[in-house]
Amino acid sequence: MPYDVTRTTLQDMTHIPPPAEELRLLDWELWQLDARRAQLLARRAWLVATLHPAQQPPAAPPRPEATAPRVQNVLLLLGGILLTLAATAFTLVSWRHLGVTGRALVLAAVTAAVLAAPLPLLKRGLRATAESVAGLGLALTVLDAYALYEVAFAGADGTRFAAASAALLAGLWAAYGSLPRTREMRLPLAAALTAAQLPLFLWAIAVDASWFTITAALLATAGSDTVVALRASARPVRLVALGGAYGLGGWSVMTAGWLCWTATGPSAAARAAALLLLAATLALGAASQAPSEKQAKGLALTSGLLVVAAVGGALRPALPDAWTVPVHLACGLALLAATTAGRLPEAVRRGMAWASVAVQSLAVLWALPVVAVALLGPVGWAEQVWSGAPDSARDAVTVETPWPPDTATAPLVLAAVAGVLTLAVREAAWRSRALDASLTLAWASALAVPATLQLPYAATLLIQGALTAALLLLRRPTATVLALVTSLSLTFLALASEPATLATLASLTALFATAVRKPLPAAATLAYATALAVASGAALELRPEHTALLVLLVPAAAALLAAHVDEKTTTAVEVTGTVAGLVAVALSASEPPMLALVLALAGVIAAATALRSDRRAAGYVAAALFVLATWVRLASWDITTPEAYTLPVTVPALLIGALRRQRDPQTSSWTAYAPGLTATLVPSLFAVWAGQHGPRPLLLGATALLITLLGARNHLQAPLLLGGSILTLDAFHELAPYIVEMTTALPRWAPPALAGLLLLALGATYERRIRDVRRVREVLGKMN
Repeated sequence: MPYDVTRTTLQDMTHIPPPAEELRLLDWELWQLDARRAQLLARRAWLVATLHPAQQPPAAPPRPEATAPRVQNVLLLLGGILLTLAATAFTLVSWRHLGVTGRALVLAAVTAAVLAAPLPLLKRGLRATAESVAGLGLALTVLDAYALYEVAFAGADGTRFAAASAALLAGLWAAYGSLPRTREMRLPLAAALTAAQLPLFLWAIAVDASWFTITAALLATAGSDTVVALRASARPVRLVALGGAYGLGGWSVMTAGWLCWTATGPSAAARAAALLLLAATLALGAASQAPSEKQAKGLALTSGLLVVAAVGGALRPALPDAWTVPVHLACGLALLAATTAGRLPEAVRRGMAWASVAVQSLAVLWALPVVAVALLGPVGWAEQVWSGAPDSARDAVTVETPWPPDTATAPLVLAAVAGVLTLAVREAAWRSRALDASLTLAWASALAVPATLQLPYAATLLIQGALTAALLLLRRPTATVLALVTSLSLTFLALASEPATLATLASLTALFATAVRKPLPAAATLAYATALAVASGAALELRPEHTALLVLLVPAAAALLAAHVDEKTTTAVEVTGTVAGLVAVALSASEPPMLALVLALAGVIAAATALRSDRRAAGYVAAALFVLATWVRLASWDITTPEAYTLPVTVPALLIGALRRQRDPQTSSWTAYAPGLTATLVPSLFAVWAGQHGPRPLLLGATALLITLLGARNHLQAPLLLGGSILTLDAFHELAPYIVEMTTALPRWAPPALAGLLLLALGATYERRIRDVRRVREVLGKMN
């Protein structure tokens, strides 16, 4: 470019785009460069893969199954164990090769050196190694104690020396772990607490103490462990304390409970109860200081149960066996009252309340066998109907089941728990359930009273009847169910005597009739009315088929009642009435004429039910019952003509079909007429083919022809096809002998020749026949 070109001239000659346009151009160029670079890299990767075959990537290094600290701890533990075994072997085997002075110096020097070794290790930060060496030192102190026993106390009692050694070692280890420079280690204090579990127990064994003293020693140790567990901050020490508290505490509680249960006198029972109270005190103290609410509830629950067991166990030897459970229940109720009145933490109060609930539940379980015998025992009278009234209520309920022993206070227990449920549960969410449970327990108590007190048989019937009436008056679902259960037991109980049975069934029928607008009472009313009818027939010495007429009064009453109650009750009434009708049929089944009458009367009841707009379907049931009644009557007259059985079905069926088509012309002829026609035509055809001669084939053919013509005239498929089929089969049956005779008269070559001619004719006119068949199908399709 010439040097004489001015700057103004250059600016006029150079084209510089606007900034936005220039940015767009730069982005476009960069995008092209990136695309080209990606293309070149892909090509390079392909070339590298072609020239150098792909190699498997190196396998990942194996994942270590144990971390370095764990490996270290295992090695230290194994080393300590081996050294301990070596020291034990030295003490037991090589001890006799040294003198007294040598033995003392060796053990003292080794123990002192091993116990001092953790100090420099801790200074250098090797705490795990120091723990392992300290464990070896602690083990050597045990060997020192054994050596001391062998040298200086060989003649002393081994158990007492072990108790003293355990106490001394526990103190030494605790002091060693409490030193300023050894506080970092966790093993010495945990080992000291472990050794502290033995002195009291071994001392009690050494002095040949009683089980009471041994249990007290275990409880004292467990109490110490409880204090340590609540106050210790080191986790190993707390774990050892918890193990000792729960382990020794549970052992001592079970032992104290066994001593209390097997105590034969007030003194032994009082001592065992004192042990249980001590355990309860420890559990309550731990509950008040427990770190979590869950632990506080559990400990308070345990404390409450122990208090009940202690007080009840102390009083048990002075009371009859039947009062053992009531006394414990009274203690449980007193515990519940104490929790509501005292100023205890919320978690402790809840735990105590659950303890009272547990006691009450166990008391109820104890009383349940009495209720079961009182409720289910009368079922045994089903095999001894009207065999004679028993003397007492207990004899009435123990026909096949023995009476539980020592249960005279069972009704009292049930009544007490029922009262507590009524008074104690005030929360709205649980109030209704509590009242239902209280009502059930009160009912069980009242049910068990007559047999428990051995009241007279008649009084028992009156009490259970009054109980049933009272439950019905409450108008609660639970009460209604209990009333029904009571009435069932009362019914079985009344089977012992004829007058009692009749009076009870009549009373129950009238009683449940007062609440007949409810489903369950309505069904019970009809059920007891049915039973009353059967029992009345038996009392009047009527035959079963005559008793069936009495039973039919129940379905009739059910049909009347169903029209005046709601839908739910109507269903219950109709089902019960149907069952009563089946009972009537079963009673009359042995006498066909009476069975026919019963079926006819049942049909009348069903027809009356069908008069209701919402029960039109009962008309089909009525028709079926009438047909069955007719059939049974014909069978009783030894009539074997099938038309006598089928025509009573065909005629009503055809009338109903005609009425239906008149109301709904779109109804198919198969739906309207096929059932009625089939009911008579098919059995008659079977009778014809069975070989029966006479006018039946001619009449059947004429009837089938008439039906066919009517179907063709009115364009109805069902009459046309059914009538034509029956007519064809009937004609074939009549012509079959002549066809057979004609076939036998022809030469043998004639049938094949005729078959060949037929096939040729069909083949020649095949297409026309196909068109004829389609035309017939279309004609039939247009029919109704």
